[in-house]
Amino acid sequence: MQIRVLGIVLAGGKGTRLYPLTKERAKPAVPFGGKYRIVDFVLSNFINSGIYSVYVLTQYRSQSLLQHLSEGWQFGGLLKTQFIIPVPAQMRSPDETWYEGTADAIYQNINLVEQSDPHVVAIFGADHIYRMNITAMIEFHSQRAAEVTVAAIPVPREEAAAFGVIEAAEDGHILAFHEKNPDAPTMPGDGQRVYASMGNYIFSTRTLLRLLHEDAADEHSGHDFGHDILPRLAGHTEMYAYDFQTNRIPGEPPDQQPYWRDVGTIDAYYEANMDLRSVRPALNLYNRQWPVRTTSYPDPPAKFTFDETNRRGQAIDSIISGGTILSGGFVRNSVLGRGVRVHAGALVEDCVILDNCDIGRRSKLRRAILDKNVRVSEDAIIGYEPERDRAHHYVTESGIVVVAGLRTPVDLASMVV
Repeated sequence: MQIRVLGIVLAGGKGTRLYPLTKERAKPAVPFGGKYRIVDFVLSNFINSGIYSVYVLTQYRSQSLLQHLSEGWQFGGLLKTQFIIPVPAQMRSPDETWYEGTADAIYQNINLVEQSDPHVVAIFGADHIYRMNITAMIEFHSQRAAEVTVAAIPVPREEAAAFGVIEAAEDGHILAFHEKNPDAPTMPGDGQRVYASMGNYIFSTRTLLRLLHEDAADEHSGHDFGHDILPRLAGHTEMYAYDFQTNRIPGEPPDQQPYWRDVGTIDAYYEANMDLRSVRPALNLYNRQWPVRTTSYPDPPAKFTFDETNRRGQAIDSIISGGTILSGGFVRNSVLGRGVRVHAGALVEDCVILDNCDIGRRSKLRRAILDKNVRVSEDAIIGYEPERDRAHHYVTESGIVVVAGLRTPVDLASMVV
């Protein structure tokens, strides 16, 4: 029997720790890797896994996300089982409130599950950068006749305080959850690592519907899977941890370790972008058997102009997206989005530059993130003088400078020296 799978993507997060990149957009809509959005990774995992029935639940600052989904992800076919549909917050609770938790988000859209009548429901978040063969997790779920399966990633036990940790038996049976507990139990047979919950779940449909109704009737619940529903089930139902490190992607070497990054902070977001520049990156965007899909933009190719001393457009160890022109500027160890202009004499090092930015002549940028539409004036300096940077921009503790995005390009004249 072929298993009917309904995918639900939770894409309503505020992403407050990614501010100011989330000032005008939801976290799943934040650009990543030059041409993608964070949400593209979970949706690509669904499509590449052969799951074509997907609802995307949105909430906060959703306009940018909705536009991206409408331009690149909405499709329809002759079959009713082929769709990717964004679902705005319905406010179907008695008090007509926003979603109070992940379980409440599904409960307020429970009609979508009932009318689809799947065998299993795959509930995944849209906040992380990763690749996953979801079919393998569903097969694991079916083989164990599980009611719930939770994706788990091994992390060093020193990091247990940063995660919801799963305590599991040797066969994967979940015994308990430990929320951000530095003394959480380690993995079976591995005293140096713990199982961290990835927030990705497979539910047998009947079990999911029963749990949602029970939780909605509990006035003391926070209506969240990770904090309320799953901890109550631990040790009392057929619930298993799926070891993400066993997941394999077609087209990758057998020894390739699965890639997953929580890009919940500016520093983590920056480092994940930098990961892409490696000669053999842990996240391979060039695997044709497992493509990362996104909106198809009508951009011209990137262009590098002038072959003159001190005026040669070039980039080293960098990603350069479509429509970008290096007009005599030099880029090193950076990721540039679509339609960026780097003018003569400009130096861009260790930076993440989002779409439609303009880097003026002789300007110098180092360890900076520029949101969309920023125009850097000639002779500007960003990332070299910490006190000056803090006076004008957001700067992380590690020294990464974030220049907030603008709806239309505006000169950063105050940065000229």
